[in-house]
Amino acid sequence: MKIAIQGELGSNSHMATMSMLGNEVDALSILPCNVSAEVMARVISGDVDAAVLPIENSLHGSVAEHYDLLLELDVRIESESLLRIRHNLIVAPGVTTGEVRRVLSHPVALSQCRKFLQSHPEFEVMPFYDTAGSVKHLMEQNLRDIAGIAPQLAASHYGAEILIPSIEDHTQNFTRFHLIRRTEDPWLIEPKGPENKMSLAFAIEHRPGTLVAALERLAWAGVDLTKIESRPVPGSPWEYVFYVDVRFDVPGKAEAAVAALMEHCRMVKVLGKYRAATFTDE
Repeated sequence: MKIAIQGELGSNSHMATMSMLGNEVDALSILPCNVSAEVMARVISGDVDAAVLPIENSLHGSVAEHYDLLLELDVRIESESLLRIRHNLIVAPGVTTGEVRRVLSHPVALSQCRKFLQSHPEFEVMPFYDTAGSVKHLMEQNLRDIAGIAPQLAASHYGAEILIPSIEDHTQNFTRFHLIRRTEDPWLIEPKGPENKMSLAFAIEHRPGTLVAALERLAWAGVDLTKIESRPVPGSPWEYVFYVDVRFDVPGKAEAAVAALMEHCRMVKVLGKYRAATFTDE
């Protein structure tokens, strides 16, 4: 089974993939990609069986680009997972804190470790394209004055060492990931329980009260609205597509919600129906 991710091996996306699929298949091959558009292009072309992409972080918010790709392409969300995010200061083997002059990582990771970095004004902080990529870089270049901020898996994958573990500002830091497949593909992994969550995109006429009416239809259908996000429509200034997540206890409520929206909205797309992930400290 081949899965595409955005970022390097050893990243949080790599960890999420292992968490979702590592115990489910005999042979799992993970293909790192530079950008998310490349990830999805490989899914559409059939080069990979699926993709694992982050959709939302509990501190940083949503990944807007991934919502756009889910709407634009003929793909579906098959499942989701929640990964506890731990940021670690990682160095080449044997490097001490006193030898570190610069710290590299993705800008989001740097922003989630502000308190630690402020407590070490001697570090020059520099943004890098990827968390795990910072560790890959310092190991490939044998840089002993540079540290990366990355997951534990990056240290083990590239032969580096964790100098200081868990340097994130907040312990309640989770990222939600989606397993994404082409719409026509069968289930990759059978769900471990009935579907109880649905992700939708819809667009409404630009008139007063239309959004309220759409949300009322979801309430009438008996589903629980757990998230709403808006994204601008390219080429149509001040018009938006709304993305919602809803929970339901019986399949009929999900079907009723879609039917109610289709009566009111000019566009409705079901992005996926799947089993809601539960929190874990793994």
